[in-house]
Amino acid sequence: MIGAIILVEAVRRVLNRIGRKFALARHLVEHCTWPAFVVAAVLAFNLVFGPDMFGDSPSERALASTVERVLGLISIAAVTWLIVQATYALTDIVLDRLVQVEGERNRRARRIMTQIALVRRIAAAIIIVLAVGAMLFSFPQVRALGAGLLASAGIAGAIVGIAAQPTIGNVLAGLQLAFSDALRLDDVVVVEDEWGRIEELTLTYVVVRLWDERRLVLPVSYFTQTPFENWTRHGSRVLAVVFLRVDWSVPVKKLREALYEFLQDNPLWDQKDWTLQVTDVLPNGLVELRALMSAADSPSSWDLKCDVREFLVDYVRVNFPESLPRFRVETPETRVGMVLEK
Repeated sequence: MIGAIILVEAVRRVLNRIGRKFALARHLVEHCTWPAFVVAAVLAFNLVFGPDMFGDSPSERALASTVERVLGLISIAAVTWLIVQATYALTDIVLDRLVQVEGERNRRARRIMTQIALVRRIAAAIIIVLAVGAMLFSFPQVRALGAGLLASAGIAGAIVGIAAQPTIGNVLAGLQLAFSDALRLDDVVVVEDEWGRIEELTLTYVVVRLWDERRLVLPVSYFTQTPFENWTRHGSRVLAVVFLRVDWSVPVKKLREALYEFLQDNPLWDQKDWTLQVTDVLPNGLVELRALMSAADSPSSWDLKCDVREFLVDYVRVNFPESLPRFRVETPETRVGMVLEK
């Protein structure tokens, strides 16, 4: 056993050194170190263990049989752990490359990332279920009950199906979201009147990281049964909108020119769309201006909106203070004065 552990440690150090250049070696070290130690120790003990190590008496043979069965269970569990972790290490190579994809290909990369994350969870669940089944069928009593369980499988399946209907529904909803491209990791969504990004998408729940770093956890079925906004459904580019309410005396053309000069020097603007329009005349006597500009993604869009809003406020306050919001009130005295002037 000590020799097996030393051998695994030697392999780990070699992979750790190779991992500086090769991503697979690095991920294998990250995920498989402890499972490999356990598998090596258990398999080495299995090789040297014999039923006659404890003696020939009935009690000693019974103890040896118990130890042998426990070793078999531990071996199945350890190998299963190693296989699952190796699967995660292999898929992490692809996920690391997809994370680095930017630009127009980012949407497709996030879709593949979502599908890989769900598929490997399903694979891990299947492997664990098979391992548990192998562990149970290592007991003769369980094998003897196999025929009876198969005979009542129809009734038992119906009962389990009814009891697990919400869970099964969530699993199917998760697969539907992943492979229909309706929702992807890092998508910008608005759910329950909250703005955030999809941080985690599993077979049963979705974690939305809100703008203030809170986490909103929702069942997967929520996104198949409730309408929600997906701002990055066809791309990561987002339009930012800023509204400004000012007096009628505001020089719109000069404000539009100043905004364009400001956007050209702002790195958050993607150099594509922008406009400044008078969109409404409000009942309180103010004029509503709408500044619209595009950004590469939603975080840049939020920062760009704040920058533009701050610039417009300062620009109007410094250069055109007479255009600041003013509410005109007509009193009987002012009305009399107007009549006298006429």
